[in-house]
Amino acid sequence: RETIDRAISYVRRCQNVTDGGFRYMLRPGGSAFPRSAAGVASLYYSGVYDDQSVATGLDYLLRQKRQSPRQTMGHYFYGHYYAVQAMYLAGGKYWSEWYPWIREELLRRQDDKGRWSSSHGDAYGTSMALLILQVPNRLLPIFQR
Repeated sequence: RETIDRAISYVRRCQNVTDGGFRYMLRPGGSAFPRSAAGVASLYYSGVYDDQSVATGLDYLLRQKRQSPRQTMGHYFYGHYYAVQAMYLAGGKYWSEWYPWIREELLRRQDDKGRWSSSHGDAYGTSMALLILQVPNRLLPIFQR
C-alpha cells in the first residue's frame, strides 16, 4: 500500500493549482488535456474517488471540452481514452455532458470507410475510437459495476 500511496502523492503534486490540470512531471510546466485525463483516471484507479484533486481535474477536462480539442492536438485519442474513463467513473453531470459530446465528435471524424485517422496510423485511431465509444456498454471488465 505504501507504493500506491507514494504514487498517489506524486500524481497529486503534478496537478497545477492554477487550473486543475496536470503537468507531465513535478518541475514547473503547463497543463494539457491528455495528461490531465490520465491524471484523473490514475487517481480513480488507485482508489481516490471523493477528492478535491479529482474534482478540479474533472472540471479542467470539461473546460477543455468546451474549447473543443481538435484532432490535431497531440495525443488526441490517448487523451480522450482516459477522459472518457474518468467521466464514466465520475458519473452524474460529468458523464451526461461528456459522453454525448465525444460520441458525436468521434462520429463526425469517422471517414466514409469507417476508419479514424491518426498520426499513429488508422489502425490505432480506429481502435482507440472504438474503445472510447464502447464504454457505456461496459464490455471491458474495468467498467463493470
